[in-house]
Amino acid sequence: LTGIPREQRAFQYLLAHAIPGDPGHVLQTFDQWCYRCEHLSSVGPLKGRIVERLLAERAPLRVLELGTYCGYGTVLLARGLPPGARLYTVEGDPRHAAVAEKGIRLAGFDERTVELIVGPSEEVIPRLREKHGMPRADFVFMDHRMRCYLRDLRLLETHRLLAEGATVVGDNVLFPGAPRFLQYAKTCGRYRCRLHRSSLEY
Repeated sequence: LTGIPREQRAFQYLLAHAIPGDPGHVLQTFDQWCYRCEHLSSVGPLKGRIVERLLAERAPLRVLELGTYCGYGTVLLARGLPPGARLYTVEGDPRHAAVAEKGIRLAGFDERTVELIVGPSEEVIPRLREKHGMPRADFVFMDHRMRCYLRDLRLLETHRLLAEGATVVGDNVLFPGAPRFLQYAKTCGRYRCRLHRSSLEY
C-alpha cells in the first residue's frame, strides 16, 4: 500500500529503533519487526543460535555467505568472527543488497570486516580469488536459493575455494528442501554430515 518494499520498511524500523554499532541489538530489533509486523525470510534467532555455536567451535578466519538478503545472517556471522577474520557475502538482487549494506554498516561492520558482493553466485564464485582476494573459505553459509546449493558447492570445489576441514552450512535443506544437495553431501565421500533440526524462522 505504501509502495515501499517490505525489506526497506524493515530497515526503516531498524533505523528508528536499533542502537547503531550494536550488532546484537540490531538483530533483536529485526526479530521484533518480523515477529510483530511482517515476516521476512531471514535466519532468525532459533536457527541463528545453531550458526553461532558452529562459529564458536570453528573460529573461521575466512567466511563466505551465499544469500545476503537483508543482512540479518551477515550481521549474525560477522558478530561471531574471531579477530582478524573477514566475511564475504554474496547477494544476487541489487535491491536487497542496497538494504543489506545499510543494515550491515548500521551494526558497525566496515568493509575491512564484511565485503558485500552483488551478483549471481554462479558468476561471483569463480572470481572470488582473483577479483576479491578471497583465499579458501573456512566456513560457508548457504542461505540463497536452495536449488542452487549443489551447483554452488560444486563450483566451490572446482575452484578450490574450500579450505581443508571447511564447514559448509545449508539452511532449510529439509524444508522447503535441497534434496540433491543433501544426497551429494552424504554420498560423495568428501563430507561428514550432520542435520540440525529446528523450526522455520519466526
